[in-house]
Amino acid sequence: MSSNPYLTVQAVTKYIKRKFDADRHLRNVYIKGELSNVKLHPSGHIYFTLKDDKSRIQAAMFRGSAAKLQFRPESGMNVLITGDVNVYESSGQYQLYVQTMEPDGIGALFLAYEQLKEQLGKEGLFDARWKQPLPWIPGKVGVVTAKSGAAFQDICSTIGRRFPMAEIVLFPAAVQGRQAVPSIVEAIKQAGRRTDIDVLIVGRGGGSIEDLWAFNEEAVARALFSCRIPTISAVGHETDTTIADFVADHRAPTPTAAAEMAVPAQEELAGRILDRKRVIYRFLASRLQGEQKRLGRLQSAYPFAYPDRLYRPFIEKQAMLDERLTRSWNELLNRKNQHAEHWQSRLQYVSPLVRLQNSLKATSSSEERLTRAISQIAGRKQEQYITRLRMLQALNPLNVMDRGFSIIYKEGRMVKSVEGMVPGDTVDITLQDGTATAEIRSLTQNREES
Repeated sequence: MSSNPYLTVQAVTKYIKRKFDADRHLRNVYIKGELSNVKLHPSGHIYFTLKDDKSRIQAAMFRGSAAKLQFRPESGMNVLITGDVNVYESSGQYQLYVQTMEPDGIGALFLAYEQLKEQLGKEGLFDARWKQPLPWIPGKVGVVTAKSGAAFQDICSTIGRRFPMAEIVLFPAAVQGRQAVPSIVEAIKQAGRRTDIDVLIVGRGGGSIEDLWAFNEEAVARALFSCRIPTISAVGHETDTTIADFVADHRAPTPTAAAEMAVPAQEELAGRILDRKRVIYRFLASRLQGEQKRLGRLQSAYPFAYPDRLYRPFIEKQAMLDERLTRSWNELLNRKNQHAEHWQSRLQYVSPLVRLQNSLKATSSSEERLTRAISQIAGRKQEQYITRLRMLQALNPLNVMDRGFSIIYKEGRMVKSVEGMVPGDTVDITLQDGTATAEIRSLTQNREES
């Protein structure tokens, strides 16, 4: 026996779990209660609390079992559950592992139907603004249903009787079973890709709610809503109502009624054509009578009685405008001629040849003026020269010598007074016809009386 009597938490939890595993009464438990804190995990598992007015138990429904549900579990919903009770070792809590779940007091299919109807209604898929009108005279009618079903035969016979000109194009699909939903969706998309289909009937004959359930699936509803072709839902009998009936553009109680809705009756169409033909005839007769009266009034009108008076004002106006145009043209031409002459004169003025000729004339004139000015200046200078020459001649001391005078130089300098000489000085005497050298022996200075 161990000396340590204490157990670990894990050991206690494992012991309790083995007790739960050994109890056969907890392996297949039937429980009813109210859902609370429902959590739809992205992995596909569902976790929630199952409770009544006195107790509660944690529960989990794994993806494999949850995928089989026909409805979406929500908090507050009363359900009937089968499963087993065991211990979750990580938390040490016991919880219920759910295998099946059914609504308590309401069928699972009906609940799923109501839930999807509410969801799509909130999204606006049932709104009248999305409903497309049916064509009046369709050329091709598409049908999505089982090829071997009675519904297709009823549609063909009804269209052949009412409007044999219409062509029927079948898009075969499984209408019940596990492959029904993808088959119907693919058939609707295939028809939507065609550009020659004018109206599309989607449906099948009557059956149980399980047989008709494919037309209550979300994928089929969204395929109908996305179809560009006007659609008619014809599922089951008149009392059967599916989600497809709300989403389609139009609902027919039976496939036969859908065929009657899709095409007009040829007798009715012929009657409508005759009615419109009569309306057109009456309209044309009335219009023709009115136009004939109008023609008579126009023929007797004043302008047609005197047509020349009708266009006379226009002739006068045309003549006046022609005169104004001629006058304006002449004025414009004169202005342009004057403008051209002005620019021609300016061009002649700035022409290199004209400017050269003007420069030559100016140069010649300047040359003549310069010649005259030089002649005048030369004449004046010559006169001044002669005048000054005469003055120089008059003032020339040599001319004085002609009268017997002479000039005395001492050492190259002219002597004007005896004060600059002393006896014994040698002087040069310049005479009219030569020079003489003399010695000063005596000097006598004249004394002026006071």
